[in-house]
Amino acid sequence: MVNRKSKYSQQLKQNTMAFKFEKLKVWQKAIELSIKVDLLTKKFPKDEIYILTSQIKRASDSISLNIAEGSTGQSNKEFNRFLGIALRSAIEVVTCLYLGRGRKLINQSDFDSFYNDLTEIVKMIQGLRKKLFSPWTIDH
Repeated sequence: MVNRKSKYSQQLKQNTMAFKFEKLKVWQKAIELSIKVDLLTKKFPKDEIYILTSQIKRASDSISLNIAEGSTGQSNKEFNRFLGIALRSAIEVVTCLYLGRGRKLINQSDFDSFYNDLTEIVKMIQGLRKKLFSPWTIDH
């Protein structure tokens, strides 16, 4: 379940990508992560719906939402601020994974897969933040 490509991911590649953020690989990966998190949480018990289910879904959605919001019509400084929020949201998802594993809601295989996805997303966000303030970037 966790490793297959989503239909949305395939559709995204067919779109014309009218918005700047759609071209960002980190945004694309964050969208895929949110879709995978949604599928994962469908297996959670109903008593978690307003607890961990809600928290992990909101945090995973926040990653792509903040990347998109910050990338459009913002200065590099403002985009960096939104990337910082996206980064913190990714770390929040990691913590939710630990909670889910501890509560026996997430098996080790799913935990490892999501953890690897989040490690990659965090590195991509950090790389983008560094790129915003490289010596070659004019808008500080």
